[in-house]
Amino acid sequence: MRVCNVGSNGSIHRPPSREQSWQALSKGPFDILFIGGGITGAGAAREAARRGLKVALVERSELASGTSSRSSRLIHGGMRYLQNFELKLVFESVSERRVLLQTAPHLVRPLPFLFPVYNWMRPRKSIIGIGMWMYDALSLFRSPKTHSSVSARAIEGLEPDLLQTGLTGGFIYYDCKTDDGRLTIETLLDAEEAGAIILSHAEVGGLLKRGSRVTGAHVRDRLADRSVQVEAQVVVNATGPWTDHTRRLQREDPAGASKPAAPVRGLLRPTRGVHIVVPHARLPISHAIVLQNPEDRRVMFAIPWREHTYIGTTDTDDSGDPGQVHASAEDVRYLLKTTHNYFPRQALADKDIVSTWAGLRPLIDDTSTSESGVSREHKIVVEEERLLTVAGGKLTTYRLMGEEIVEHALELLRKDGRPLQHLKSIDTSTLPLPGGIGLAGGGRIEALAGTLVELGGGHLSARSARHLADTYGHRAPAIARMVARDPEAGKPILPALPDIWAQVDWSVQYELAVTLVDVLRLRTQIFLRAGDQALQVAPRVALRMGGLLGWDEAERHRQLQAYQQVVDLAQRWRRG
Repeated sequence: MRVCNVGSNGSIHRPPSREQSWQALSKGPFDILFIGGGITGAGAAREAARRGLKVALVERSELASGTSSRSSRLIHGGMRYLQNFELKLVFESVSERRVLLQTAPHLVRPLPFLFPVYNWMRPRKSIIGIGMWMYDALSLFRSPKTHSSVSARAIEGLEPDLLQTGLTGGFIYYDCKTDDGRLTIETLLDAEEAGAIILSHAEVGGLLKRGSRVTGAHVRDRLADRSVQVEAQVVVNATGPWTDHTRRLQREDPAGASKPAAPVRGLLRPTRGVHIVVPHARLPISHAIVLQNPEDRRVMFAIPWREHTYIGTTDTDDSGDPGQVHASAEDVRYLLKTTHNYFPRQALADKDIVSTWAGLRPLIDDTSTSESGVSREHKIVVEEERLLTVAGGKLTTYRLMGEEIVEHALELLRKDGRPLQHLKSIDTSTLPLPGGIGLAGGGRIEALAGTLVELGGGHLSARSARHLADTYGHRAPAIARMVARDPEAGKPILPALPDIWAQVDWSVQYELAVTLVDVLRLRTQIFLRAGDQALQVAPRVALRMGGLLGWDEAERHRQLQAYQQVVDLAQRWRRG
């Protein structure tokens, strides 16, 4: 049983400052250096640190800023993978879905899906029904609820805005929703609490070599413009869509000149996934709705999300810069057209779109199939220079991938004669994330929300209390106590949203946030839920963060400029 990390006075483990982490990074060697602060690197770093290995993880940008905060926000088995007979992947996924329901119940919640079946669809309803039974069976009938068949008339009562013409019935089945970015952040926080050094905005510009073997990395602090050589016995490339770029660093000498060697063959076939967000009032659904594009038959979803509904995803080959990926006007038209086929009365248009997000899936290269047909399996490669690379995979199975990565790393350490007797035997499938401690089981989060109102001393609304419970779980009482001490911190950042000012302080003090983008896009996600991407409130947030981080006026200006660039990229589709 995990020991609670909250003290009797409400105190919580506080990560070291950025300066302390930088100094610790220079005091290697480490057993494992992870490159990449997305969900894959986070899961493996947590696994390694909890076992007792000396671990460091560096990320060139904000933590979870890439694909890991740009997914469909689902923890699911992947119903459509059954069509490709990827039974092992589905079984692993539904098994991990159950694990995450227990270890992160505040972030992973059951979600009912409605699969409407129309007379123009292939396959027919009877075949889809067989798939539903297979899906439940692969989960050992431990889904949040077993699927059920529903009539067309019942669907009209459940989702009255859904197109009725040609509707022959459908199914309700259950998967889970999540907050992908926060799942990544909490996993990294748990790794840090177990001893890992975690540093964002730390870019790997080259790899250290001893002979032909990779022994570490040259790391540059992009915020303070300083560099350090980080030595490690094993280096793990977990950089998602940047995987092949990182692999090519093997072919460079320390001065950055390319070696006269065979080029590195790419492992990836990146595909772009785009989502759009609209007000829930414009698409008022109570289930996640399975949508199928009538032209290319691609499956996507419309998913209720608090005050909003989001729709996605696309699946388009994209070999561009992963740091500049964005929704195109064509992507938006595609999603709106598909949605209009199912909800013609809503007549959604460009003006209804609150925000968009886009990310690249780091899929294993396979040119023999369409973009959406590429497998979501992962691949681990140990190359001749001893760089351990992981490519592919999916959000739901990140913990299993972490276990497998660490086992590969341990095998390399054994070959080097590294004594491993001191390592702990630990099962992360039963180890809750920091916010999940003590919350598994029905009704506990609802009860926690009520407690938070009391802890806030009358300065925390019921709406904001529920938001804190859903977002921070076991750690939320500490935020409520902040509000009790500082009533201004309990006020909403924006009137239309439940996020409060205390979350800004919490992000900086307890969640490794060091930039304005960190807070507005990755810790609170106000960026995605405010109509202007929170530009109106960004100066006030920067001022509050600056007081905690020591920013002068020039630094606040730089932070606002960087945030404006992120907003401009997300809004580029509007310019065609």
